[in-house]
This record gives sequence, C-alpha cells and structure tokens, in this order.
Amino acid sequence: MSSKKTIRVAELFAGVGGFRLGLEGYHNPDEPNMELPAAGPFKTVWANQWEPPGTEAKQFAARCYRARFGEKSVVNEDIHEVLDTYERGEADIPDVDMVVGGFPCQDYSVAKPLSQAGGIEGKKGVLWWDIYRFLKLKKTPRYVLLENVDRLLKSPASQRGRDFAIILSCLNDLGYSVEWRVVNSAEYGFPQRRKRTYILAYLTGEEWDLDNRISQGLMAQAFPIVTPSPEAVHHVDIPDDPYLATRDFNKGGKVSPFMDAGVMQDGHVATCKVAEAYEGARRVLGDVLVDEADVPYEFYIEPEMLPKWQYLKGAKREDRVDKKTGFTYKYSEGAMAFPDAVDRPSRTILTGEGGRGASRFKHVIKTEDGRYRRLVPDELDQLQGFPRGWTNTGMSDGHRAFCMGNALVVGVPHAIGRVISEFEGKRHV
Repeated sequence: MSSKKTIRVAELFAGVGGFRLGLEGYHNPDEPNMELPAAGPFKTVWANQWEPPGTEAKQFAARCYRARFGEKSVVNEDIHEVLDTYERGEADIPDVDMVVGGFPCQDYSVAKPLSQAGGIEGKKGVLWWDIYRFLKLKKTPRYVLLENVDRLLKSPASQRGRDFAIILSCLNDLGYSVEWRVVNSAEYGFPQRRKRTYILAYLTGEEWDLDNRISQGLMAQAFPIVTPSPEAVHHVDIPDDPYLATRDFNKGGKVSPFMDAGVMQDGHVATCKVAEAYEGARRVLGDVLVDEADVPYEFYIEPEMLPKWQYLKGAKREDRVDKKTGFTYKYSEGAMAFPDAVDRPSRTILTGEGGRGASRFKHVIKTEDGRYRRLVPDELDQLQGFPRGWTNTGMSDGHRAFCMGNALVVGVPHAIGRVISEFEGKRHV
C-alpha cells in the first residue's frame, strides 16, 4: 500500500532536477512513450542549485530547472549563504519530510570535536557540512536520500573510508539509521553503466538485525540482491563524534572497511559485497539513439580526424616527458572500445562529453552508412532517463553534456521512492 500523505521534499544541489523527476515522475503528451509515473505522493517544495563561480553564465542548470518547473522553483544562490540568511531569520525554508541531493566527493575533515562549544566544522566550501547543517536547522526530516560517486566509500587515499565514516557519524548523531548501496544502473536494466553510491537515511523506531537488513531493507527492495552468506558480512563501529572519525578511523588501513552494500544503526555497521538479482527488461545504447536525420552535421567526425580518435582510444605504452621536471617516464593505458557498441549499455557519461575535439572518453558510434559520430545532447538526456530534449532550454550543447555528466539516472531515485512510499503507507495503516 502506497502512502497517500504528501511527502514534502527539499532538493539540494538540484542540477536539472533528476531527483525531482524520479520522485514526481513526468509526462509528455506529445510523446506518449516518454512517461514516468510518480513514485508516490512526493512534492518538491524547495530546491537549491548554485554553480560556482558565481557568474550568470555558470547558472545554466538553474535556468533549465526554472524552465521545467517554474520561475520560483529553485533558489539560485550559494547554499552556505542561504543557510546563513535562514539562521538570521531573513529567509524562509519550508519544513520538509525528505531531503535529497547529489553532492561532490570532497575531503570531509572536521576542525574540532563536538564537546567544544562550536561543534564540528568542515573545511570551507565542502558541501557535506551544508547538508548536515540543513538537516539540523530543519529539525531532522524523516528521510534523507543522497547520491555520490562510488569512490566515496574508500576516500581519501591516505585514510581509506574516513570520509564515509564521518558522514555516517554525522547521520548517527542526528538519530538516523542508514542503508547504502553502490548501484550500477546497467545491472538493473538501464541503458548506461553508471556506478554511484546511494545513501538512504531515515528515522525509525524499529531495531534492526543488521546482517538481515542488508538483503531485506528498503534499498534491497528497490534493487534486489542475492542474499549474502553470513561469513561475507563484515562489521565495524563508527565513532560517536565525527572529529574522532577524522582523527582515528581506519588509521593506517590500506583498504576501506566499507563495501558496496551496508547498513548502520546506533553506530554499528554491517557491510558486504553483493550480487544483483534482476530479471527484468534491459535497455542498451541503441534504444536511445535519435534518427540520423536529426543529427547535426557537426556531430559527425571528419575522416581525416579518425586516426586521432583511434590513437586516443587505443592501447599505449610509450615514453613521455614531464614538462615541469624533464623526467622521462613510461606511460601506458589499455584500449577502449571504438566505436561504442550500440547493443550494450553505454559507458558512463562524463561532464566533458561535449565539444568536437577528439577524446578518449567521449562516446562515438558508427552509423549504418559507415560514418562515425558523437552522441547528441538528446541522446545524453535519455541515457540518464530524462525526457528527450530536457536540457534543450537555450544552453549550449557543451553545457547540456556537462549537465548530464553531473546528473543521475532518474530511474534509481524513482525505484527508491516507490519503496519509501510503500513503507510510509504501511506506517500509516
């Protein structure tokens, strides 16, 4: 039974609205196939998007958000300054039941322990601390759903897993129980191989059996897995104070204790590697390709430029010279597929996907008439699960590609949202 009570959402670091679309769904009457039902009674009541540095030219994502959701749908200001204004009583942020957002993976170290008057302080400009601050200022909303790169679980290299331990310590301090999963979208039928860490934190009076929760919790209901064996599950405790996590967690450890699935309650963690258990339909790159008649000329690669693309995509083992030191070193890298296969999910879209220049990481397909071309922005939109043309709001093709490189696969928060809605429905029976 899905919840009938409206779940009010704040979308932080909103980009072009991936979380909002995943939760609220979308419908295009001109193209019936472009439809995603709402995951539940979710309603985004506040959103923030700010692209530094603070120039109008950089705010193309916020302009797209406004174009799609309304002129007053997003606050286009630095979130840190917005929260300062809110604390002074000079701005209003509505109360919410859920906070969502995709935030950069940065160094989350803290300056001092909770016992000191000022409490914890993150490095200036590190956005995790604004999420933590938002949660405290809004009196701990019931749900938090965050997205980050998969390396979050093992950063920084000097103290593996410390950053994630800090985040878990902060969420534990606020009373949340937490589930997380590294979701490779292609393993659940989406047309792009994109591995991202999803963190679901929520307030619950239920006492968890941590080992069983990994395969029976909300994340596992959204993205089914093979039940792990007891010996595959590892346990670790999280310091109560984020400062202690900064100073001591896994000090000297060469491997992070956090694996691609896990749960935490009251500072106790169970974590393991998992195998996906998906039997549904699967989509591939070819499913999102537009008609060749709709591809502008500049997206085709000139024949004389093909050798450069082939070199960049190919395997290498060659001597190179460091321009600063003059030191000669051996550089090597493996080959990448060229062209990209259209009968399999695509590689991960990166922010540098736009532009005509040859690149190792841009996608290139071979057309039926033998020509090679880059992906057009409409195809990038669809690879992330957005409606075709979602970012076609006046921004450049390069900016459209940048937005999709920063975005998430819309279907992932949609699947999690459906489970949350059902969970809420059972709570209110």
